[in-house]
Amino acid sequence: MKFRTTIRKEGAPDSTIVIDAASRFEVYEQVQKEGGFVVDLTEHKWDLSLSKLLSYSIFGTGIKRSDVSLMAKNLATMLSAGLSLARALSVIERQTGNKHLKAVVTNISESIKKGSSFHEALTSYPKVFPGILTAMVRAGEESGSLSDSLAVVGLQMERAEALTRKIKGAMIYPFIIITAILIVSILMLIYVVPTLTKTFTELKVPLPTATKLFISLSNFMVAYAPFVFAALIAFVVGTIAFVRSRRGSAIVLAGALYVPVVGELIRETFAARTARTLSSLLSAGVPVLNALSITKEVVRDNAFARVIEEAEERVKKGEPLSIAFAEHTKIYPILMSEMLSVGEETGKVAPMLKQVAEFYEEDVSEKTKDLSTIIEPVLMLLIGGVVGIFAVSMISPIYSLSSAI
Repeated sequence: MKFRTTIRKEGAPDSTIVIDAASRFEVYEQVQKEGGFVVDLTEHKWDLSLSKLLSYSIFGTGIKRSDVSLMAKNLATMLSAGLSLARALSVIERQTGNKHLKAVVTNISESIKKGSSFHEALTSYPKVFPGILTAMVRAGEESGSLSDSLAVVGLQMERAEALTRKIKGAMIYPFIIITAILIVSILMLIYVVPTLTKTFTELKVPLPTATKLFISLSNFMVAYAPFVFAALIAFVVGTIAFVRSRRGSAIVLAGALYVPVVGELIRETFAARTARTLSSLLSAGVPVLNALSITKEVVRDNAFARVIEEAEERVKKGEPLSIAFAEHTKIYPILMSEMLSVGEETGKVAPMLKQVAEFYEEDVSEKTKDLSTIIEPVLMLLIGGVVGIFAVSMISPIYSLSSAI
């Protein structure tokens, strides 16, 4: 497998080369041995065989993270019971109800039979198996404790997924309300306002500016209804695609950090994710620099990832890991840097990070329960404002007519 790699060395300009390696982790190791570090890493040549279409599909893999975490936990259980890896994968292949995961497991089994290690086979599907799983599997294979590593990463992924579900669940209610407001507003502009407009025209009622704006908007939507709905669908699809992209999610996240309550919830969520990932990797024996690089990929390209990248740079220079986090308390909560500092002093960084992760996971869980209570009055004000503006704009001419009579 070939990787296009941008390398940076002290006192030399960045250089881009193509490295032939079995996995991304071998690239990192090779570059570090040569005294440099990886700035950017992409696969040089795509494999478009049927066995890897899932890896490159822009429509998603059809495999949920919950399926992957369950697979990791089941593998851990079977390996600890004495089953071989090949037999354990065969059991997963037969029992899974997800046809996409079945195809991936089949190909992984074939790769292992041909001599590949388990972690090398996993790297062929970066969109299915996250970097933390591949790294933990590699650490487990090298240390002879694969079942323990799989159990840890399975629990890590399960807790991360549970945290994400709770946050999404808290957002469902406001999403439904706002969507309903938009749909009702569009229907009223298309079907209700034209009827009132006809009445106003026949009676020659003087119209205020707000009413004229509503009528103009209504006339436009009625005249170009197909284009309006097409534009609305395109906007929704484009927005979803933008938010799911790395750059788009980073922009949305940067703005959300300044929203009261929501910003604090986001900070604690990412602190929990970062702490849990680093703790799992370090406890499995993954080197600090590799652990930070993988955690950066898990966190994705945003303000939180940039702090991790800065921490990685500082560690390369021999500075403590906690310094970068201590200088960015507006991004990561101050508890993160304090616990890291204590962990570095006592030589127990991984256990301290685990405590940080558990604390923020519990705190986020409690806050998401109260989030709907906080959002509800805001939504009520929004609904009242929309209804009030429409009522005043469309009913005031009727009152003017009644007064004239």
